[in-house]
Amino acid sequence: MLRRLYDWTMSLASGPRAPVALGTVSFAESSFFPIPPDVLLIPMVIARRDRAFAYAVICTVTSVVGGLFGYAIGAFLFVQLAEPILSFYGYLEKFESFRADFNAFGPWIVFIAGLTPFPYKVITIASGATGLSLPVFMAASLVSRGLRFFVVSGLLYLFGPPIRDFIEKRLGLVFTVFVIALIGGFAAIRYL
Repeated sequence: MLRRLYDWTMSLASGPRAPVALGTVSFAESSFFPIPPDVLLIPMVIARRDRAFAYAVICTVTSVVGGLFGYAIGAFLFVQLAEPILSFYGYLEKFESFRADFNAFGPWIVFIAGLTPFPYKVITIASGATGLSLPVFMAASLVSRGLRFFVVSGLLYLFGPPIRDFIEKRLGLVFTVFVIALIGGFAAIRYL
């Protein structure tokens, strides 16, 4: 089953609608969707190495725009949804302390989250909810997301055939590592 899924993904990755799907997933992942764009970016670059850096641009731009949407969710819906709940449970004052700490280290938090498997949408929404400076948020997002997607695309561009062989020979291992990284990112939210 995993092999069929891989083959299906690879066939889609080289199709004409793949860049639109990549942009859509990258946008959604930055604001609400749980699956990172790497799931599409990696097979797309492996399938079409000549388009590696164009795909990195698509991922970067749509991820930053999606991050703005996440920021807006935090900025404009936080008061209506979260504040009454926090107040009811007596956590509103603790959130104010969190807000001050988040804004003190916000650029680094956004930068680090943009590079790692940590669910980026959590940081985009938190940035809006805490009122992190929008230009600071945008700069940190652009640099970190760009760095992440260009490094992945660049490595796949340079070492594509051996990486493809590694993935195809060890598909179960690669899938397991990906799932562990994804779950680890969500677990980090709970325990940090």
